[in-house]
Amino acid sequence: MYPHESVFQFKQFNVKQNKCAMKIGTDGVLLGAWTKVEDAKSILDVGTGTGLIALMVAQKSNILIDALDIDINSFEQSKENFETSPWKDRLNCFKIAIQDYSRNTNKRYDLIVSNPPYFINSPKSNIDARATARHMDESLSPEDLVNAVYILLKENGRFNVILPLREGNLFTTIAEKSGLFCNRLVRVYTKPDKTEKRLLMTFGKTRTTVETDKLYIQNENGEYSKEFIALTSHYYTHLPGLPNL
Repeated sequence: MYPHESVFQFKQFNVKQNKCAMKIGTDGVLLGAWTKVEDAKSILDVGTGTGLIALMVAQKSNILIDALDIDINSFEQSKENFETSPWKDRLNCFKIAIQDYSRNTNKRYDLIVSNPPYFINSPKSNIDARATARHMDESLSPEDLVNAVYILLKENGRFNVILPLREGNLFTTIAEKSGLFCNRLVRVYTKPDKTEKRLLMTFGKTRTTVETDKLYIQNENGEYSKEFIALTSHYYTHLPGLPNL
């Protein structure tokens, strides 16, 4: 969806991405824009990459935000992007795997967000950093992510994640076995006549009726939908090329 520019400009911050294997894309922007922060007092971004989602969440809150990434280049890139943002005093990045972090911190969070690696048991890139960034089974299994999130999440906390349809359904099953239940779900479509491509999901420790909705990125004419424009209007300086999910 996006040209691999070294710097991507949003309305209130810029994101350098030259060091990161995975560049800014539709999934991260959707998750950051969709995430609600009104009642959160502590936030964690897992696998922060460029720091995009942490920055998007920082823009709409006054909250201290922690971010994690195991990759040294992503860690350095996110720190650089945090330092040049208007919210540098409340953005922290740590180079650590969430598995280790959950075992070595007493912090508990009201909100955890993650755009995780998601291609399970599929052909891997021959570029190590890109493979790690895109594959759950490379460095972070769904079970590891769920177990760590369960530890780090407060009893009434929320965990927001975006995944493709197949991986999202599998993740929901795995999460339920560990005591995390989907209570908010948005099915994302590129166009009304296409099958769903992504699932935006909120998990919590209490099973409730699932609040469901749909989001079409494009309308019937192949233009950006009013809903997508409204969702991302606080971030984009201009709408990029149409996504290829």
